[in-house]
Amino acid sequence: MTALPKCPKCGEEYTYEDGAMLVCPMCAHEWPKDGPAADTGEMVIKDSVGNQLNDGDTVVVIKDLKVKGSSSVVKVGTKVKNIRLVGGDHDIDCKIPGIGQMGLKSEFVKKA
Repeated sequence: MTALPKCPKCGEEYTYEDGAMLVCPMCAHEWPKDGPAADTGEMVIKDSVGNQLNDGDTVVVIKDLKVKGSSSVVKVGTKVKNIRLVGGDHDIDCKIPGIGQMGLKSEFVKKA
C-alpha cells in the first residue's frame, strides 16, 4: 500500500482516494491526485460579471437588496466605495451611504 500525502489544508494524515481525487475526511478538502496539492491561500472573489475584486475597490449594487432586520432597501445603482474583502458567505464588508456598515455578497455587485 502506498502512503498517501497529508491534507494540504488541515495537515491530517487520514486521506483517501476517491476516483481521480484525494479527500480528507476531517475537513472535507478535495484535491486532484496529480495536480497541485495546496491552495495558494490567496482569496479570489469575483463580481457578478466575472471581474476580480480587490480591497478598496468601488462597486455598484445590481439588484434591490432588503436590509435584514430593517425596512430599509439598498437600491439598484447604489455606489459603494472602499470595500473590504472577507471570507464567508457575505464576502464584502462595506459602509453604504444612508444605511451604515453592512456585508454584501459579491454576486449582487459589479465593479465600477
